[in-house]
Amino acid sequence: MSVDTTTSEAGEPAAYSAAEAVRRILTSTGDTWAVVGLSSNQARAAYGVAAVLQRFGKRIVPVHPKAETVHGEQGYASLADVPFPVDVVDVFVNSDQAGGIADEAVAIGAKAVWFQLGVIDDDAFARTRAAGLDMVMDRCPAIEIPRLG
Repeated sequence: MSVDTTTSEAGEPAAYSAAEAVRRILTSTGDTWAVVGLSSNQARAAYGVAAVLQRFGKRIVPVHPKAETVHGEQGYASLADVPFPVDVVDVFVNSDQAGGIADEAVAIGAKAVWFQLGVIDDDAFARTRAAGLDMVMDRCPAIEIPRLG
């Protein structure tokens, strides 16, 4: 299955970052965001993005092999270990690992998957959308949330 390869005004494939999907995920998909790759390392992008998500009213759930508490929230080693429903899975891993995380998001019943800047996997996008989840790739919610107005 191929992904729509028309491009947006910014030059990226339109399907990756459709404005309506971005808005829907940020405003009506739910407020519990599992941030895969989030650790207590303040130098990593995930740390700052998670703080922005919290400022905008999202509950963050750190998912990292170390299962550290980050920003006051208990961490879990994997998505499967999270003992409550997750609305959005925000992925901060390399593109070659991201597809497996998207598949796990489908398996746990998440409503949406968000691949961060530079994280692209066309096959995972197609599988996730076919499973009925919203998905955005190669975008950052910390950049998009303030744009909502």
